[in-house]
Amino acid sequence: MGAYIARRAIIMLPTLVLISVLAFLVIELPPGDYVTSYVETLMTAGRQVDDALIENIRHAYGLDRPVTVRYFLWISRLVRGDFGFSLFFKAPVGELLALRMPMTFLVTLLSLAFSWVVAFPIGVYSAVRQYSIGDYVWTVLGFLGLAIPNFLLALVLMFVATRYFNTSVGGLFSPEFESAAFSLGKLWDFLKHVWVPMVVVGTAGTASLIRILRANLLDELKKPYVEMQRAKGVPEGKLIIKYPLRIAVNPFISSVGWILPQFVSGTVITAVVLNLPTAGPLFLQAVRAQDMPLAGAFIMLTGFMTIIGMLASDIVLAIVDPRIRYT
Repeated sequence: MGAYIARRAIIMLPTLVLISVLAFLVIELPPGDYVTSYVETLMTAGRQVDDALIENIRHAYGLDRPVTVRYFLWISRLVRGDFGFSLFFKAPVGELLALRMPMTFLVTLLSLAFSWVVAFPIGVYSAVRQYSIGDYVWTVLGFLGLAIPNFLLALVLMFVATRYFNTSVGGLFSPEFESAAFSLGKLWDFLKHVWVPMVVVGTAGTASLIRILRANLLDELKKPYVEMQRAKGVPEGKLIIKYPLRIAVNPFISSVGWILPQFVSGTVITAVVLNLPTAGPLFLQAVRAQDMPLAGAFIMLTGFMTIIGMLASDIVLAIVDPRIRYT
């Protein structure tokens, strides 16, 4: 088990390096840089900017250096735990992320828990009751969950809540609790607001997990060993839980690796629509302004979450199915 985990952990290092290169290139690919966006903003406001000032600003931010030099300077700071300085927000990136990432992780984990709690029983039911009315209903709802964008569902919920219940569902706190100290009242206010982003963000993941579990369990239920156990008189409920479900749940567990970062990246537009105090709006503004330190840090954190999610799912799979330890 220890050797298995060590092999998976070693693979993380070159993967992180590759992610850092891709993250840097993605931000650098569009024409221009942060100074270009900054100058356009000034000119839109009616201010004249001469070339000498532009060059001075670009030199001050180190944007006049070659791309390779800027990449190695950026990655060397990341290794030391220094995320750099946000050009757009004029603040250290670490401080900006420290303010937003806790809420981002909290909403993400709640959405993941919602997806698992809802998808698991529905996936099992749809497989066991294949082609029943319930199976058809959940299949239709699953495809709708996959097809409807998160931000559109957020807009619909906001409209319904405002129009028919006279309630605002934007944000994670009411105005009077946003800057208040922690209390039971603030916790209750948070719970009244967080269910909306939890359901909106978790819907697409729930639909995917239902289809994955249903397909895998159906495949296992048709295998000879299930028929043999059924012929021995094993009760149906015990048969499903003890044999095919234990195997069918493996892809369900492995999905944590990709669904966890998907929730983080999927909350970007949803967070803007719902006015959530998460990292999504910061990332969107950083990309629009070509703020490399902030945008790159967000991409790196998302990539790191992907790797950690994969490692966690590999460990859980090795515990559930010992055969995986030797692959």
